[in-house]
Amino acid sequence: MRRRQLLKNLGLAAGAAMLAATDEAHAETTDTRPRTYLLIHGAWHNALHWARVARLLSARGHRVLAIDLPGHGLSARFPRAYLTGDAAGFIAEVSPQKDVRLDDGADAVIAALRELQGETRPILVGHSMGGTVITRVGERAPDLVGRLVYLSAYCPVRRGPSSAYGELPEAKVAKFAGLMLGDPKQTGVVRINPRGDATYRELLRAAFYHDVPPDEFLAFALALTPDLPLGYWTTEVGATKERWGRVPRTFIRCTEDRALPIGLQDLMIREADAWTPDNRFDRKTLKTSHSPFASAPADLAALLHELPA
Repeated sequence: MRRRQLLKNLGLAAGAAMLAATDEAHAETTDTRPRTYLLIHGAWHNALHWARVARLLSARGHRVLAIDLPGHGLSARFPRAYLTGDAAGFIAEVSPQKDVRLDDGADAVIAALRELQGETRPILVGHSMGGTVITRVGERAPDLVGRLVYLSAYCPVRRGPSSAYGELPEAKVAKFAGLMLGDPKQTGVVRINPRGDATYRELLRAAFYHDVPPDEFLAFALALTPDLPLGYWTTEVGATKERWGRVPRTFIRCTEDRALPIGLQDLMIREADAWTPDNRFDRKTLKTSHSPFASAPADLAALLHELPA
């Protein structure tokens, strides 16, 4: 307002009119009133990893909840060899989490959404593998969701399960060499070792958190769980245009991502938009690694705060 008056005082009516139009357009496309956010973590992570973003959103007056998906955080179960430090045994041991299903994760999210219903429907944010879960939720319970937000996340609506996207050329530049342990067909999970030695932890940081300093990364790393149940990775979500396809959605692209490369993010955006051209992704961009909740929480919170109405 002050800038607009200054422009008028200078006789720059056209400039003032342009600024007014910009302000009006901004008001029509964003909604910064207090809203409800449900934050869903990615593979091996948990609700704790959202703490910085949750605090910043809460400080802006929003209602925020982050939950642990089944098999993660406080609901995780651990291979015996992981607890005893038996490295050879850890690689081969069948996971006690092998039977966790994608729909178990969707059930947990739907239950939380029901508890959070109010004057407006919650904004559901999924990071990485959490995108697979929120896609399933958007299909099963579209009327409970105000907006689906994919934070550098899988949006597997056109090619089957998320694992199918991992086979694409766009995924082959991901920096996973030396990180995955054991044979998923034997263990029933995709396995990492957050308690590995310094060399292994640096590989983990380079893949997921390369813009987070090593000392700061350690706290995030040691909060990870080792086993991602295969159900999250290999189950087709079954999204349809009539249900998932009608929920408003945003994709937050992370351009420096080494785990879910930007080319793969953009491919999923293009395919989803072509499939539902009347309901396209609202696109945002962060110049960060795969983990902006750690490296750029203020920037991420600002984007979430200013999502379209």
